[in-house]
Amino acid sequence: MTTIMPQSELTRKAVAWISEMQTADEKKGLQSLIEEAAVRFNLGPKDVEFLQRFYREKKD
Repeated sequence: MTTIMPQSELTRKAVAWISEMQTADEKKGLQSLIEEAAVRFNLGPKDVEFLQRFYREKKD
């Protein structure tokens, strides 16, 4: 049985998961991690755009 979560909570979980995966597997590119997180956490296009912007600003 799945639990319904607010979209912001899913985005927060995606950020945590991406950060964890970056340290675990440095060979995987950020874009592929974002795409995988989008599928894993059922994120919409706006959430994916947020993740891309978040990591782009974090990099700068």
